[in-house]
Amino acid sequence: MRTGAKIATGVVVAAVVGAAGMGAYNLVDAVASGGSGTGTQAAPVRTGPPTADETGKTARDFLAAWAAGDTAKAAGLTDNAQAATVTLTAYREAAHVEKVTFKQGAAVGAKVPFSVTAEVAYGKQRSTWAYDSALEVVRGRTTGKALVGWQSTVVHPELAAGRALRTGATEAPKVVAVDRSGVELDVKNYPSLASVLPELRKRFGEKAGGEPAVAVRVEGAAEPKTLHVLSEGKPGKLRTTLDAGAQRAAEAAVSRHNDASVVAVKASTGEILAIANAKKTEFNPALSGQTAPGSTMKVVTSAMLLEQGKASPAKRLPCPKNATYGMTFHNVEDSENPNATFAQDFAASCNTAFISFAGGLSDGALAAEARDVFGIGLDWKAGIGTFDGSVPSDGGAGKAAALIGQGRVQMSPLNMASVAATVRAGSFHQPYLVDPALDGRQLARAARPLPDSVARDLRAMMRLTAVSGTGARAMAGLGGDIGAKTGSAEVDGQTAPNGWFTAYRGDVAAAAVVPQGGHGGGSAGPVVAAVLRAGGHGGDSAGPIVAAVLRAG
Repeated sequence: MRTGAKIATGVVVAAVVGAAGMGAYNLVDAVASGGSGTGTQAAPVRTGPPTADETGKTARDFLAAWAAGDTAKAAGLTDNAQAATVTLTAYREAAHVEKVTFKQGAAVGAKVPFSVTAEVAYGKQRSTWAYDSALEVVRGRTTGKALVGWQSTVVHPELAAGRALRTGATEAPKVVAVDRSGVELDVKNYPSLASVLPELRKRFGEKAGGEPAVAVRVEGAAEPKTLHVLSEGKPGKLRTTLDAGAQRAAEAAVSRHNDASVVAVKASTGEILAIANAKKTEFNPALSGQTAPGSTMKVVTSAMLLEQGKASPAKRLPCPKNATYGMTFHNVEDSENPNATFAQDFAASCNTAFISFAGGLSDGALAAEARDVFGIGLDWKAGIGTFDGSVPSDGGAGKAAALIGQGRVQMSPLNMASVAATVRAGSFHQPYLVDPALDGRQLARAARPLPDSVARDLRAMMRLTAVSGTGARAMAGLGGDIGAKTGSAEVDGQTAPNGWFTAYRGDVAAAAVVPQGGHGGGSAGPVVAAVLRAGGHGGDSAGPIVAAVLRAG
């Protein structure tokens, strides 16, 4: 019996051992999970650093998915699938990488270097971009799987958090600007164009046939950094209306002053021939200055008075020392001429004679004349930023002051050059620097031209000023069809008035201002004369008209 019992016991032990061998994992799992031992359970989460095999395989799988364009799979092999998806998608779409291949290097611990060859396509530009990067394999905290530890620097070492890769034009196409005859215009020879050429490049680079530089850049809070250049671009050739000779003369003329600005235009077309400023800053006062034009405004005032029949060149109009309308106005040096004609008042720049008309004019009369005949305040589209003049409607002393270019009247040299050009041509031609046909701009148009008789009278009065009036000294030696008007504009806080001068010679009109220059004939006059001397001129067609005015006066 004992022997039998021993045999029976051995079978039982064997049976128990067999059962334990077959179900050991479930038993342990059940105990660990608090279950009954009858269910199933996944393998335990692995811990510790990834093995060399895991590191190599994870890197290969990730790079293969990235190369195949399977962003979802590649991102799923990282420990931050959401962030990886955003960055890898941008790599294709924003960086314009059409194809990418990798060469995996030997791992150093969990870090795997790799080289990248990316085919980048942007518009018609194609380029191969090669660079090196690296990734690190980590153990997933919840899955225990070997995963790529996601950092945006995996895509490129310069791609720090908060930055993005972009492929595109890095700047507007470069422009080689040339004058009306094809002479290249550069800042070295024409320093006043330093503020002009960049704006032309921005506005007309592509329209001038240029191509922008294209590059892959990393952008963000810091300054963009170029990582790869697809194309250096090519400059366009932009023909301007400038005249190299007139521009040189303008540059030389303003350089004789600490501060001065001048503009010249072709009267019959409005083409800008020269732009120069003594001060070389980003602000361009020749085109965008806003200051009172002083007595040069009397050209516009005279046009209004002639049109309304309130004055005529030979009509007697005394010039007293003082005139009162809301306030007391005086002439320079308190001059007077009780026997003057209107033409002589204009040529001598008599303020009080013009103030005497204030009471018989509507508050908006001067503003309407400036706008409807001279184009002042319209939306000029010159191809470059400009101030287009301002003559507000005003009453009382403000209305009187506006008649002599003071008060709230604001002009730039460009505006006043255009005023002289309008008189010479008989109608307003909006000034422009680049042919409007290049970009389809619509030039501003005035409501009406000067009546022929008014244009003739104005030309005669400006001629008188140029040959025997306040502009005679500056215009001396300039033959042909000439006309001029001087101005001195008082500005609060200045010890001396701003000197203004506007004139024409043949088909070229110009205007200049010399801040605190004093009398316009002595300061701005020589600047304008120098530019007119460099430009073309027409015949002396105004001579007989002026002679008649002088005889009548």
